[in-house]
Amino acid sequence: MPTHETYSVEIAGLKRDLPLFEIKPGLKIAILNILGDTELVQACAKELAARLKDVQYDALITAEAKSIPLAFALSAETKKPYVVLRKAYKLYMGDALKAETLSITTGQPQTLILDEKDRELIKGKRVVIVDDVISTGSTLQGIRIILEKAGSTVAAETAILTEGERAQWTHIIALGHLPLFTE
Repeated sequence: MPTHETYSVEIAGLKRDLPLFEIKPGLKIAILNILGDTELVQACAKELAARLKDVQYDALITAEAKSIPLAFALSAETKKPYVVLRKAYKLYMGDALKAETLSITTGQPQTLILDEKDRELIKGKRVVIVDDVISTGSTLQGIRIILEKAGSTVAAETAILTEGERAQWTHIIALGHLPLFTE
């Protein structure tokens, strides 16, 4: 198993060492991968639920894939339904809504798709956006576009961590912040 330089963080009372990966020459980011980390996901969901207690909202929404366990755990904590925006269209999705974003981790455009069955769940509703890490804001922007098309409003935006220019993320309900690592 390759060893990577790491960055230590404490999130919701738990310590994690995040591997650093170079995403372009001279720029590294710390990678938080919550998939399979049930202890961290549940601790973060509990902490985010507490921070959302005074927010009026009807549902949660997230983008496929890494933040799905967080949305599920937060849904279980808050008793609010959650919706997952998919990255590939399937025939059963019917009259789906679409938006395109640019992923920082892949550097490629990605499509976000709201399944027809979920449109009614969020139409006219106040929705909380849930993400694992907010870095460039491109996924947030894609989710906002979908919510606007669906006739929904954003009640709050949440993440386990924000990354990069902290001043740009002061409105995000987050449990911590990651710096960018430049050489």
